[in-house]
Amino acid sequence: MQRLTPVLIAVATLAGVVALTARAPRHAAAQQAASIFVTEIPSGYRDWRLISVAHEEGDLHSFAAVLGNDVAIKAYREGKLPFPDGTIIAALHYRHVPSEENDKVFGRDQSFVAGPPTNIQFMIKDSKKYAATGGWGFGHFQDGKPSTDEAMMKTCFACHQQMKARDLVFTRYAP
Repeated sequence: MQRLTPVLIAVATLAGVVALTARAPRHAAAQQAASIFVTEIPSGYRDWRLISVAHEEGDLHSFAAVLGNDVAIKAYREGKLPFPDGTIIAALHYRHVPSEENDKVFGRDQSFVAGPPTNIQFMIKDSKKYAATGGWGFGHFQDGKPSTDEAMMKTCFACHQQMKARDLVFTRYAP
């Protein structure tokens, strides 16, 4: 019996180490799953198809090209709601500025073109990872860097939640 005691202690210690090691990755995954923020720019987004354009006045004073990956475009074309997991929508925002060159051709002030870029925003559909925010993760990037303003980022879901009938998506498809 005395020989068995050290073996039992060693087995119990090993089991405890294994249990703690196995639990750590699940805990980290759970924390990541609870996140509502997209922190990496999806690759290839500049090659995606145009969903629509947007013009926002007020404090924003911007134009946006709204792009979608293949999953998003297919869902839009088929009128599929809710959007399937894997849908990614990008909004590339620019200030709009008058075009003196175009206005000369038109003979009056009427033309505006995209000016300096302001930000890029993403919505990524993953119903498990972003379950807390209606299945969507939200990202805001300036100069290629994700926003660190958590208070501002928390407004994304609250605003988009008002569009429940369209699966939290503002932009309609403009074929």
